[in-house]
Amino acid sequence: MSALMGANVVFLGEIHDNPAHHARQAELVAQIKPVALVFEMLTAEQAAQVTPALMTDAAALEAALGWDGSGWPDFSMYYPIFAAAPEAKVFGAELPRKEARALGEGDLARVFGPSAGFYGLDEPLDPDQEAARQELQMAAHCNALPLEMLPTMVNIQRLRDARLAETALEAYAELGGPVVVITGNGHARKDWGAPALLTRAAGEVSVAALGQGETGQGAPDGAFDLVEESAPAERADPCADFQMPQSN
Repeated sequence: MSALMGANVVFLGEIHDNPAHHARQAELVAQIKPVALVFEMLTAEQAAQVTPALMTDAAALEAALGWDGSGWPDFSMYYPIFAAAPEAKVFGAELPRKEARALGEGDLARVFGPSAGFYGLDEPLDPDQEAARQELQMAAHCNALPLEMLPTMVNIQRLRDARLAETALEAYAELGGPVVVITGNGHARKDWGAPALLTRAAGEVSVAALGQGETGQGAPDGAFDLVEESAPAERADPCADFQMPQSN
């Protein structure tokens, strides 16, 4: 815990469908007492709907955010995070779908906009990192992606990382710190995720990151200031939909 305290921006990673990870995030948010909460799961438009009154009413907040149709895990897992910092301003950093779609028509820098260079989006990745990222994308999609899709999937990940970093910096510039970012482990890693891009853009802003794994599954990929483990979530085989039925 001490590794996270005192940083201007704290990234709290998660496996999205693990309730224990969200409970831990809520516990840490209560201790850190952030002035701003940045959510990967919210668009800027959704975040703008959040008022102090909504922060204390789970049902009303869920309805205002349109969470039920968002595709994210059940809101009951996320609401305690909001409730742990009821006075914090909420920011949304979800990548707009139009930006993801636009990658088919242009390069990263053009899609992201004028600040792309601050986050390295105007440069190609080191070939070894590009290969490692493609391998992770393939594994995350049950080795079922067409090879030609992998560069685009990596670029979408880079866009998401940059959007998280930029939104966290906007929150910090507006309110000061601490700022807490709620996001998946892949975005929270300090070696090449959003924390690395934030540091690239604003090295004077101190950053810390938590990665959360599951017991028996090994630590999450990447570099973190603190890694913790919780019991695995109960879930169906995520690759079942990709498996072909066996012929007799």
